Amino acid sequence: MSSRRDEQDPVSVRVPADVERPDEVVFGLTARQLGIAATVALTLWGLYQATAPVIGPLLFVAFAVPVAGATLALLVVRRDGLGLDAWLVAALRQHRAPRRLVPAETADTERGLPEAPRWVAAQTGPLPAPLTLPATAISDTGQVDLSDDGVAGLAACSTVNFGLRTPAEQHSLIAGFARWLHSLTGPAQIVVRADRLDLDDYLDTLRTDAPGLPHPALEAACLAHAEHLHRLAGETDLLRRHVTVVLREPPSKGGREAAAATVARRAADTGRALGTCEITARPLDGAGAHAVISAAADPHGRHPTPARAASGPVTATNELTAALTDSATDPTPGR
Repeated sequence: MSSRRDEQDPVSVRVPADVERPDEVVFGLTARQLGIAATVALTLWGLYQATAPVIGPLLFVAFAVPVAGATLALLVVRRDGLGLDAWLVAALRQHRAPRRLVPAETADTERGLPEAPRWVAAQTGPLPAPLTLPATAISDTGQVDLSDDGVAGLAACSTVNFGLRTPAEQHSLIAGFARWLHSLTGPAQIVVRADRLDLDDYLDTLRTDAPGLPHPALEAACLAHAEHLHRLAGETDLLRRHVTVVLREPPSKGGREAAAATVARRAADTGRALGTCEITARPLDGAGAHAVISAAADPHGRHPTPARAASGPVTATNELTAALTDSATDPTPGR
């Protein structure tokens, strides 16, 4: 019989769509937008005071109205989720950025690419710019050096079937996840990535290990499972979902070693906090972090995937063993 707690309505939590949206100071304007409006207003007032003896008020108003209208559009209009002022700055930065980038060593990145020899007569246009990646190194323990942006750590997370849980269990999972969010002391990001699943290696392993199973029924079940997966892979596109939590620690006075130690501690705390939500968060070592970053940079390439251990041993009861034995030895159809 279900308890009264299990029959309560599922919890409903409102999550803002843009958690990094800047705070509005006054009249729905952010501090940056308010600074732009104040600068334009003071500039127009200064121009009016300077030109009042020469230009009449009506003529100055005819000049100031278009400027004020353009400033208002700059502050109010949004495109692609950005304010028009931020969008124009991003467009200008993109227009000025070089179009051709090439990998270069650190020394070349600092000095720029060398000029072509004088004896080269071909006019090839401007030289390509050095390609600078956000990550400069990955340690053996999995910390990613982000240069001026600090140090980051990655943790691979399992998933939970939320829809099949009772309302009480859903309340418990959400409460545990909320406790982890409130415990964060630095920037964190949840990355969900889906890629195409290749079962060839897994099927080969099943077919190779099936003859070594301790019972003929287990061997038959293993081969049947491999055949089912083979048909399933041929009928539809199989996708595999990866959930990764990225924890970043900005540079501190203690240097990169202190930032790396802080990231490792935060990763351990994340594993314990998410464990209350039935989520396994496993910090990645250097090889695991390299594999995740490589797959994200080249999603269509073939990258080695570390073997994933089972959650625990599966032990068959005597009744299940007897049923498997009967199904393997009884030739009656339908058994």
